[in-house]
Amino acid sequence: MRTLVDHWRDSYDFRRLAARLNALPQFRTEIDGLGIHFIHVRSPHEGATPIILTHGWPGSVLEFLSVVDPLTNPTAHGGRAEDAFHVVIPSLPGYGFSDKPVEAGWGLPRIARAWGVLMERLGYSDWLAQGGDWGAGVTTWMAKQHVPGLKGVHLNLPILFPPPSRASRATRKWPPSAN
Repeated sequence: MRTLVDHWRDSYDFRRLAARLNALPQFRTEIDGLGIHFIHVRSPHEGATPIILTHGWPGSVLEFLSVVDPLTNPTAHGGRAEDAFHVVIPSLPGYGFSDKPVEAGWGLPRIARAWGVLMERLGYSDWLAQGGDWGAGVTTWMAKQHVPGLKGVHLNLPILFPPPSRASRATRKWPPSAN
């Protein structure tokens, strides 16, 4: 344990990490009364697809630093311009530079709705979402709630919901509406 503590205290280059983070455009906005921090990097390529990336626990936006440039500028990494993304990386409530909720209710469904608000505020009408770990829960809830604008998801920790109870199936219309 002492070796680990010594490394973080004496050897780890926090200034280098801060410089990497500060090289990206960062913003804060208020959604549903809570301050939300996010990184927003627009691609230089025309027609890039917007995507929101949600980190896990106990992670942070730092998880995505190494993929921002390949996603926003794939031609600089051997890719094609049509594979480019506009990248949005919010800090979950209570993480990083986002405010910690002081009221109950900031679970996965509410965060999922907040991310939809964020993407709408940024002017994106059609977008994708990716999440892993806790971020997979947020992303799954975005899909489950049919958040406006969301066109597809990628999960690296699939989260399944149990089928509805027999009682709720009996009252549900079939086929479900496309809305």
